[in-house]
Formats: sequence, structure tokens, C-alpha cells
Amino acid sequence: MTEAPKSAPGLAPYACHEEASRGRLHDEAESATRRCFHRDRDRIIHSAAFRRLEYKTQVFVNHEGDNYRTRLTHTLEVSQITRSLCRSLELNEDLGEALALAHDLGHPPFGHAGEDALREMMEPFGGFDHNAQSLNVITKLEQRYANFDGLNLTWETLEGVVKHNGPLLGGPLVGGEKDKPLPRVIAGYAQEHDLELDTFAGAEAQVAALSDDIAYNNHDIDDGLRAGLFTVRDLAGVPLVGPIFDSVDKDYPNLEESRKIHEAVRRLIGAMVEDVLAESRRRIEDAKVSSAEEVRALGRPVVGFSEAMEAQEKAVKTFLFGNMYRHEKLKVMTGKARNTVRDLFVFFREQPETLPSDWRRKLEGAGPEPAAQVVADYIAGMTDRFAIDEHRRHCGGEAITP
Repeated sequence: MTEAPKSAPGLAPYACHEEASRGRLHDEAESATRRCFHRDRDRIIHSAAFRRLEYKTQVFVNHEGDNYRTRLTHTLEVSQITRSLCRSLELNEDLGEALALAHDLGHPPFGHAGEDALREMMEPFGGFDHNAQSLNVITKLEQRYANFDGLNLTWETLEGVVKHNGPLLGGPLVGGEKDKPLPRVIAGYAQEHDLELDTFAGAEAQVAALSDDIAYNNHDIDDGLRAGLFTVRDLAGVPLVGPIFDSVDKDYPNLEESRKIHEAVRRLIGAMVEDVLAESRRRIEDAKVSSAEEVRALGRPVVGFSEAMEAQEKAVKTFLFGNMYRHEKLKVMTGKARNTVRDLFVFFREQPETLPSDWRRKLEGAGPEPAAQVVADYIAGMTDRFAIDEHRRHCGGEAITP
């Protein structure tokens, strides 16, 4: 029997330790060279769904420019912040990184516009949620291994993917709707594998969730400025952001605009990271948690922003919502994107014989709800450019073009 490597040295008692992992749904021999969360991370990176993130929208559709973030570069930025926070808080970096890399695997093409369209089309069939779809990808849709579907990741990684925003049953749902029904995909999987949906996830998952907020707030400011959707002057009244841009102006009055933006965004990320570290250390000390199980059972997150930073972060989101996500330039493109996804869903539902053969096999004997899920799975796995090509080939009409 191969003996697995021990947990990395220097982990806090409240971290997720490899020796205490609840293991995998399907038994496998341990790796002689990689710890179990390290192995999870590698499996995620080698998945087809991870590769496709390169050509999926973050905010701007893939063809709109080579310098804007894609879903892949966003994921890598989240991963980098997660590793830094986990290291400083003495948490398990391998688990944190695996969760950061997996958190957006379920996103469909065209970012939130694509998700909104799939949610609308799937409403009669159990709905669509990108977090649930991420679980679907890593437990079912990735078909690489001889003995099981999915990636057979550890319980802790699956838990973190599903619950990084908080409990899904009872209790407060952090960042979500308290009475939101449990996504059908998650409910179905929970019948086979109990992920304890009524508790918080481990601290590493909480770190990954905050890192996601830090990354997208700041890179959306960067991309929005470079795209000309708003100006540095427009940011003057935004809490935290305006004062940091002012501080860059004072320190470097003659700095060219592009460097000024980069320096300000760098300072913004630093300020948010430092706040998370200080607040999380305070919460951990106050809660006196001494194990990952105590973190889960606490009933509130141990990782988070301070009240002051949380208010500032919400103000940033409000600004971006009004000045970027609802900008006329993006509204035109996202409208086209929604129509593309809607058209593809209707087409493949009405003409399933046009699906690739391996997807047609999944429809054999399927009722209306499972059949609709197969179509949603197929569309959700598309990249922007593949969805555009499929729409042009099957649906005609107005195409999404630069």
C-alpha cells in the first residue's frame, strides 16, 4: 500500500490537514509523491474544462481584445491571491489553490450573460447555477479515468466548491439569497455523497471566496479603465478607490496613465488582502477554533473583510455595476450573447440529433428534465468562439462579431 505524503509543515490546527481528509468517493491508491489536495489541484489543471476557460468571457467577449481578462486569467489571479492568504494564515495552500482553480469551471460562455440565459431556459427543468455546474463538471462531465466519471476529488475540495459562499441548507448563505432553493444538481449529488450542506466549508474555501471578490473587483476596474468605459476622474468619489488613486498621484505626479492605473490597482489589492488578514486573524482568535471541524461548525465565517472594508467593497461593486456591467457598449454585446445561448438551447432541444454522438447517447431514455440538463451541460461547456460558430452554423441570424 502506497503511503501518502504527510501534510505540509507549518499548518495551523484549524487548517484542513491531509491526514484528516475524508477521502474520495471512489477508493484509489495514494500517490507516493503528491499530497491529496496537491493531486486534486493537478487533476483540475489537466481537465478539459480548465483548458476551455482560456476562451470564455470574464466581462469582455473573447474577441474584443487580447489584453482583457478571460475566465482563465481571472482564475489564475484568484489562485495567486488565495495562495498568498492561505500561506499567511497558515492554511493549506494546495487545497486553497485547488478550490480557486475549480471555482469557475461551470461557467458557460459569455460570462454572466450566458449564465442568465441558461438559467432562464432551464427554469422549467430545475434551473441552472454555475456553482452547481462546477460540481457537475468535476463529479460527472469530465470523463478521463477508467474507473469513474468526474475527477474523483477529495471530500474537502468538493465541499469547498459547493459551499465556498456559505451553507446551502439552513443558516446564513453568505453572499447569496437566504431562501434560494437548492440547485437540482447539488441536491442530486448530495443523495449519493453527503457534503454537509448545512455547515460552512473549511477556512481554505472561505479564503478562495474572498480572493474571488478581490480579484474581480480590481481587475474589472483595470479592464474598465483601459476599455474607456469610465475614467480615473469618475472613480474619485468611490470609497477606497478614489483615495488610493489620489495617493498614487501625490507619490508620482508625472506618471503615465497606464502605470498609474497599474500602481493603483496593485495598492487596492494590497489593501484588501491586508484587511482580510487582520480581520481573519481577529475572528480566528476570538472563536478559538482548533480544528477544521470547529471552523465548519462555528456558524459564521472565520475569513472575511472588516465591516469598514466590506462597506467599501460594496461601494466598488455598486460603481462597477452602474458604470461597467450596465454600460451601453457591454449591454449590446451581452444582449447578443444571451440570444445566442437561448437560440442554441432551443435548437438542440428541438433537434437533438444534431448533437455530437457522445452527447446523443446521454439522451437515450432520458425524460424532459434530464434531456434539458444534457443540452445545458453541452452549451455550458462551450467556449465563446465555439458557441458563436455553432450559432452561425445552426441558427443563422445576427452573429456576435467584433
